[in-house]
Amino acid sequence: MFEQIKRKLSIKKVSALIALVGLIIISLSAPLSAQTVTQGYKSDGVLYRGTVVAFDAEDTSKVVPVTPENQELLHGVVVAPNDSTFTLSQEQEKTFVATVGRFDALVSTEAGPIQPGDFLTVSNISGVAKKAGEQDAYAVGKAVEGFNGEANAITDQDLKDSLGDTSNVTIGRVSVDIAVGFNPLLKPKDSSLPDFLAKATEAIAGKQVSAVKVYISLFIIVAAGGISGSLLYSGIRSSVISIGRNPLSKKSITKSLMQIILTSIIIFLIGLFGVYLLLRL
Repeated sequence: MFEQIKRKLSIKKVSALIALVGLIIISLSAPLSAQTVTQGYKSDGVLYRGTVVAFDAEDTSKVVPVTPENQELLHGVVVAPNDSTFTLSQEQEKTFVATVGRFDALVSTEAGPIQPGDFLTVSNISGVAKKAGEQDAYAVGKAVEGFNGEANAITDQDLKDSLGDTSNVTIGRVSVDIAVGFNPLLKPKDSSLPDFLAKATEAIAGKQVSAVKVYISLFIIVAAGGISGSLLYSGIRSSVISIGRNPLSKKSITKSLMQIILTSIIIFLIGLFGVYLLLRL
């Protein structure tokens, strides 16, 4: 009887071993893209699915919603615990973050509508991504779905830009191939401009301006100032000489001088307006 029991136990062990080997083979033969791993982290509060997060600057076991101020610590996207193949966590860690794989992420229309294939970066809304541009340093991943502010919309929010203008942006959730890293679209800043000049033109335009536009703007300002200054100098000089020669004509000469001053101011203002348009376009 004992021999029969041992034989049954041996058969069960062999069957379990065969099943285990089979599972391993199936796992290894499955596409790598299907194998995703998320890790659990601590957080100060509930972070909703799709929130783009960064490491806490003082505690790397904790994550916080990403912002432009902490984007260098960008880490991944919050997912549900059962969204991935494997989950690494401890009991006290309730927020699960994916750094690779295809998951839903919160996005906004801050930088315009998002098309499938667009790279996504950190937006000015905490925990939300936007369409990446040439001046954005980091990328969250690449959009699988488009977002135009209508389908999959969740809410909207008002944002102020560097000039104080307010715009309304829509927030939604779309599928994203997450791949946290540097933005492939990033172009280095133009080093041919002095730093103070680059900052001044960026403040006026609300964006980075090419060196060509900056130098053309400087030429326009100098030309407008030169023409205005020349008119003022010649007008004042000729008026003083004319009044000295004929004091009785002072009234008419003063009137002509005021017209010259007004013309000079108009020319200079036109030059300033032209520079503003050039930098803003």
